[in-house]
Amino acid sequence: MSRSGRPDRPWGSIARSLPASTALAACAVLSLAACSGDSDASDKKSTSSASGVVSEEVSATVETEPVPHSGDAADDPAVWVDPADPSLSAIVATDKDGGLLVYDLAGRQLQYLQAGDMNNVDLRPAADGFTLGGRPVVLVVAGNRKSNTIGVFELDPATRQLRDVAGDAIEPDIEVYGSCLYRSAETGKVYVFVNSKTGEVQQWELTDGGSGRVVGEQVRSFAVKSQPEGCVADDELGHFYLGEETRGIWKFGAEPDAGDTGSLIAEASDSGPLVADVEGLAIAARPDGTGYLIASSQGDSSYAVYQREGENDYVGSFRIRDGGGIDGTSDTDGIDVAATPLGSSFPSGVFVAQDGENDGLTQNYKLVPLDRILPG
Repeated sequence: MSRSGRPDRPWGSIARSLPASTALAACAVLSLAACSGDSDASDKKSTSSASGVVSEEVSATVETEPVPHSGDAADDPAVWVDPADPSLSAIVATDKDGGLLVYDLAGRQLQYLQAGDMNNVDLRPAADGFTLGGRPVVLVVAGNRKSNTIGVFELDPATRQLRDVAGDAIEPDIEVYGSCLYRSAETGKVYVFVNSKTGEVQQWELTDGGSGRVVGEQVRSFAVKSQPEGCVADDELGHFYLGEETRGIWKFGAEPDAGDTGSLIAEASDSGPLVADVEGLAIAARPDGTGYLIASSQGDSSYAVYQREGENDYVGSFRIRDGGGIDGTSDTDGIDVAATPLGSSFPSGVFVAQDGENDGLTQNYKLVPLDRILPG
């Protein structure tokens, strides 16, 4: 348990949440972003649905400092929640032309680690029990397209800095493109899924190699017919979601013995709500097994929301528009969500999205309070 009395459970691409608050806290003054005032009045337009209210348009309250490289460099974020003080949580993000970045919740860069051409990034908290040298660590994994390997890192909670903890190189025999983590609720084992532009998917089990370094062993492979990238695993429910960019969202079993048959739960079309390319995926989960699956609908610069439970019914869509001195998002690749209170600036959690065009600067990431998007 954390000192606050909540379970010590930070968040990666899957968010294990407390119920979201329905009220906004007062805006905090942030050095890189202006508060936008009453979100219900000016920053949130909503539509009713069977599952509640999903805002049609919201604006970000924080944007990160731009990534170091120009062009299509920023790609994917992952949120780590500090179990002792959630307001000190951090965002790990990729620069496809050079490495990994760590930002605080005000968007300030805390670290730039030159580690290779990192595409997708995911993490699991120390509370999930992955150990190195007998101690639980915050595990961070990213696909390195330069070396065609899976990079493995540890995030130090005290300093919010990353260090490389990869042992023998984890080298899939496919072209490394998208990737995400899965921790089995059945066994406690941790896996990384990696996919290629030609549709292959491999699942690798990650373990301590015996010297405090992470090694991997392939345990499964399957494929879709065309290029995927974005993926996310539901640790509690045992599902693996994969975005086939021009086709839609697939749902597979996440255990290594789940086979190679999946179901297409959301199909991409020109009329939406999911417009190709299908990009980042994230899960906002509640303790009762409900919640939301969120997808980046890159073709119309929106985000489609589906129920986490059951048949993953469509709930609604939203866009991030200009507001409060921060530009909106377009052509989003990766996304992440932390559906737990993160202090006064993000009282119900945060949604983070890569922005393809950042008002003439290099690309960056936008942060939106989660209660501006999803129902409580």
